[in-house]
Amino acid sequence: MKFLEENKVEGSRILDAGCGEGKNAVALAKLGADVTAIDCSEVALHNAQNAFGGNSVHWQCSDVRNLEAGVKPFDVVVAYGLLHCMPSADEIASLVHRLQELTEVDGWNIICAFNDRQHDLSAHPGFDPCLIPHSAYLRHYQGWEVTFSSDEDLHETHPHNNIPHVHSMTRLIARKVKR
Repeated sequence: MKFLEENKVEGSRILDAGCGEGKNAVALAKLGADVTAIDCSEVALHNAQNAFGGNSVHWQCSDVRNLEAGVKPFDVVVAYGLLHCMPSADEIASLVHRLQELTEVDGWNIICAFNDRQHDLSAHPGFDPCLIPHSAYLRHYQGWEVTFSSDEDLHETHPHNNIPHVHSMTRLIARKVKR
């Protein structure tokens, strides 16, 4: 993770929003972070706990959009593969705003999402992602210090069906600055 090349997370409070099967959450916890991993899929969280056993991650089955107001802000909020799963561009905007609210001043958001440039979804039958432009993600972070952003193609082979395919990906690292 590019963020870790320049930042230490030991002692940080981290939210892994839409954590899926928990690879990022566990990796960050192993580096000494206090990680809360939230996903709305009980199956994904069950798989995470089975795959990684006892660890220091706080697993929570819920929708991150419904986190209670008043939750103590996090030092780092990660949304890896979550935003394009929202049903609309308005839902993406609303969720980004919520993730920003959940971030401490001088804290970070790390975003990785499919964007609208090019996709081969043959490896993902039935999946209908919400695809917005890379520039829209950047607009959501106006007023933040964007330290990294990229719009590149990800060529991969799906691990469950061995189908090679491509996705255009927005990657963004932004720091919340005082206003």
